[in-house]
Amino acid sequence: MADTLHNLQNGSDIRGVALAVPGGKPVNLTPDAVETIAVAFVRWLREKKGSGSLRIGVGHDSRLTADTLTQAALRGIVSQGATAVDCALSSTPAMYMGTVFPETAFDGSIMLTASHLPRERNGMKFFLSSGGLEKAEITALLDLASTPAPEIEGLGRTERADLMGLYCAHLRRAIIAGAGRGEQPLKGLHIVVDAGNGAGGFFVSGVLVPLGCDCSGSQFLDPDGNFPNHIPNPEDKTAMAAIREAVVAHKADLGLIFDTDVDRMSAVLPGGAEVNRDAIIALAAAILAPGHPGGTIVTDSVTSDRLTAFLEGLGLVHRRFKRGYKNVINEMIHLNGEGVDCPMAMETSGHGALRENYNLDDGAYLAVKLVTELARGGELASLISTLPPAVEETERRIPVSGEDFKDKGAHALEVFRTRAEGKGISLAPTCEGVRLSLPQGWMLLRQSLHDPILPLNAEGNAPGDCQRLLDLARELLSDCPGLDLSVL
Repeated sequence: MADTLHNLQNGSDIRGVALAVPGGKPVNLTPDAVETIAVAFVRWLREKKGSGSLRIGVGHDSRLTADTLTQAALRGIVSQGATAVDCALSSTPAMYMGTVFPETAFDGSIMLTASHLPRERNGMKFFLSSGGLEKAEITALLDLASTPAPEIEGLGRTERADLMGLYCAHLRRAIIAGAGRGEQPLKGLHIVVDAGNGAGGFFVSGVLVPLGCDCSGSQFLDPDGNFPNHIPNPEDKTAMAAIREAVVAHKADLGLIFDTDVDRMSAVLPGGAEVNRDAIIALAAAILAPGHPGGTIVTDSVTSDRLTAFLEGLGLVHRRFKRGYKNVINEMIHLNGEGVDCPMAMETSGHGALRENYNLDDGAYLAVKLVTELARGGELASLISTLPPAVEETERRIPVSGEDFKDKGAHALEVFRTRAEGKGISLAPTCEGVRLSLPQGWMLLRQSLHDPILPLNAEGNAPGDCQRLLDLARELLSDCPGLDLSVL
């Protein structure tokens, strides 16, 4: 089972196929695998903590395999003499907060989720009070899972906890404190929520409505792992169209959309303007800017030059970093440790972490910031009125053939850089890949960490500019071995 378990690692998460579907891949995230990994998590925690009892929370999103895999995780924890706390339907950020709330005080927690991936997928995320486990820690955990577990005298026990009740109260307190309008600060506001049949329906019943908000028109709040209406993913065009239509139809003051496990979100303004990707970063930064003059905002590497100019106009510093939500969060933590005021790290995917909120990427807490600003009488649209809209943008994933795809990719990047310099094209600073700035816009070519592809992101300044950039990329990469440039 050792090789199989290591194949489940996806960076700092565990992900695999948990449900057999027609034409799908074989199931590899089985109940036995989850139980074995849960056993290893207890062993790993015990090595870190030393002697003493352990309490470990387990929660899940709305996936069809949630109950089966939850029971497997609980069995694994109990088999090692620890207390397993069943948190039932939860959000990923709430499972982290279970290590912080004094009422729960978990030594560690496990969230069963595969974010926005198809219904047959599932996965595991792990938290300590210091944050989510890193990639190297997941590898160590799987190494431990591949060795026999020691015999334990006596089983642990299973408890239940209303973690989501505690978490909702935490979010309500944040809105009440920030709005400064008493115990019903959302009276008179109309906010529509789209949970995509994931775990995010609680934000209506547990947060907004108790504070006086009108949430009529909210949709797809009931958990359903078949995801019958649309993929719960703020990056999905169909999902964004659904929340946009709901906001317009119900004349709402704001629309909010979450992914399956509620660690990502995007928004829609009155009239239907979508606030995602660069725009959601800009809006969150504008809300934070008055309290952090000269502060640094960390983003992933594919954010636009438009966003840089906007942030600088707010008196902020834009720090582009490597793609991956853990990368940008860790860079924020690093910068703050160096004495740099860095209040936020955010990816264009909607993962947004605030320093004030335990450096946790939490879609619901990010939504709280928007809702609080609205309750204070702020005009969200005006906060980003100087951010120019995107004209054209695209991502193309260039396949690289052969087992030596990493070497071929590195060679292609160097050719791309050298030929661009030879043409007098400006190279923009970047922490990964090669980024070019041109009158037509910009493009970033980088190498995937794990897959045999070179992602190319481009943004054009005028209609037709994206294709001009792609044509230039094809010219710069011509004759590079192993590249399939037909995608350009």
